[in-house]
Amino acid sequence: MTLKQLEAFYWAATCASFAIAAERLHLSVSSLSKRISELEAVLGQPLFDRRSQRARLTPAGEKLLPRAQALLQQAQDLRASMAQPAEIEGVCRFGVGELTALTWLPKLVAAARKRYPRLRMEPYVDVGGELRRRVRNGSLDFAIVAGNPSAPSIRPLGEARYTWCAAPALVGDTPRITPELLRRHPLVTLPQEAGTTRILDDWLGASGMAAAQPLTCNSWGAVAGLLLEGMGIGFLPVSWATALAQRDALRILRARPALAALPYAFSHRDDDTRPLIDAMYALARRTVDFGMAVRLL
Repeated sequence: MTLKQLEAFYWAATCASFAIAAERLHLSVSSLSKRISELEAVLGQPLFDRRSQRARLTPAGEKLLPRAQALLQQAQDLRASMAQPAEIEGVCRFGVGELTALTWLPKLVAAARKRYPRLRMEPYVDVGGELRRRVRNGSLDFAIVAGNPSAPSIRPLGEARYTWCAAPALVGDTPRITPELLRRHPLVTLPQEAGTTRILDDWLGASGMAAAQPLTCNSWGAVAGLLLEGMGIGFLPVSWATALAQRDALRILRARPALAALPYAFSHRDDDTRPLIDAMYALARRTVDFGMAVRLL
């Protein structure tokens, strides 16, 4: 047997589909299947039950999986001990939320390109819940998501700060958030699976206020646009709200308590110990800046 065969088996067993595993290894699905078939021939028994729509591990496959992982880890440790940092190459598919995409993502990609010129960066933008799902199923190498670290595979990065705001026509000369204001106007916000939901829920609980029917959208740009059109009350990153307030397009609202800062973290699979992960985390730590001005505003 070969390491390439074991690698094909491992990713096929731990990704959501053979297609995703093939993408991770930069192979066609047929080439991936061929390597697995070759490994099955060497071992003399099937590793996947292919009778259903999604192939499942056989008892032999379940038995092999932890041993294959251990062998691949040893091989990776050997490569890492012999390699130079600049040798990191290939394709890095990673996920970010829209706030990251509109602020410091370009700095991260530029830093990666300079440090690892043979590595191709492919960012994917979505809300946190979807990014976590894609990390788990193997279609993303890592994701930058809102949330507190609670596992070795979730590492702290930084935090973003937000402030309440609304169109001048809605609040007049008293820019203060009140129960009446929240009752009269929709709450413009991101959907439930977004990371900001936790700071919103905490704030509503601490303030004792209740919000009207929310107007949700999975785009920060659209949330800002709806607020500018006077469609409701909401919050934006402090740097965005400040820039718009300086143009008298929005009013920053005083609120007690203030919205808590939202922590962000670098999330990857527990079993992914490739040098790529540590390298990208180090670059993310150096470039993270949620307070950057947004050129689109």
